[in-house]
Amino acid sequence: MRLVVFAGTTRTAEIPGLSAAGADPDVMAHTPSADAEILEYGRPVRAPVVPVSPSGCPTPAVVTRAVRERAGFETTVVDAGLAEPTAAPTVTVGARPGGDVRRADPVPTAPGAFAAAREFGRDLPDDEVFVAETIPGGTTTALGVLTALGEERGVSSSLPDNPVERKREVVADALAASGLDPGDAAGDPRRAVRRAGDPVLASAAGFVVGALESDTAVTLAGGTQLVAVAALARHADRDEPLSLATTSFVAEDPAVDLRGAAADFDLDLTVTDPGFGESDHVAMRRYAEGEAKEGVGMGGALALAEREEIGMARVREEIRETYDDLLDAREVADGPR
Repeated sequence: MRLVVFAGTTRTAEIPGLSAAGADPDVMAHTPSADAEILEYGRPVRAPVVPVSPSGCPTPAVVTRAVRERAGFETTVVDAGLAEPTAAPTVTVGARPGGDVRRADPVPTAPGAFAAAREFGRDLPDDEVFVAETIPGGTTTALGVLTALGEERGVSSSLPDNPVERKREVVADALAASGLDPGDAAGDPRRAVRRAGDPVLASAAGFVVGALESDTAVTLAGGTQLVAVAALARHADRDEPLSLATTSFVAEDPAVDLRGAAADFDLDLTVTDPGFGESDHVAMRRYAEGEAKEGVGMGGALALAEREEIGMARVREEIRETYDDLLDAREVADGPR
């Protein structure tokens, strides 16, 4: 099994009130690059930020890394529009950082990235892949894509209180800027991501289409952003079996009808509860209280841990260790006080 993580950026995340990761634009631009390094090395190496929120909630990359330490699966990071460099090895598909979705043509590289990622997915020799993302602001662009496709679905949020109405306002402005009405891009996934999405969605969707064409078993490892990828694949006329593995935090978000989405897009759904509410550790408490919820393949990694019979108590222990390493890295980066 290989976890393929699509890492990129969109200036949509800079719109106030949309994303916890976008609270500080300087940090936001480096977050996907840092996530790739945490997944590969356990801590940031080149990225100058350590993505831990002021409340103590770390990037979901910590959870995925912790499971990887126990399960030992292979990983590949795809540069799907990174704004800042990463020290993690990456595959390039020609994506560039996405613009503010409220502007016309915010993702001009979407068609080319979709095509290149499709070839990559078709040629990858693995029998099974898990597909994940890291992009601040990505739930808003996911809503944009779903709306452009004519799919009435809610999206989750990295914030405890999901700013649903704000996202809908942004999406309405995005469609107006591109001269689209809801549903105008039905059956045309490249148009949907170019006009209302982000480069990660374009690249991940292309990859999934290619992987399905080559009979690779595909699990979408994430939340509503991966639901948007599923919608794009279905609108590209792929009807092969497709799975979605996510966390209980997304499944319990009242803005999201996850089981309805799974039925609409014919997804085999797995929801994993990591038992973070049982822990007194600050990071796991923050997740249990609704921060972050998903990203960087966290839901897929937790599902894989269960499949490999790695107990959640062991996973939580590994998360503590990975989190402590991350805080040590932040202290080194900040220097003596």
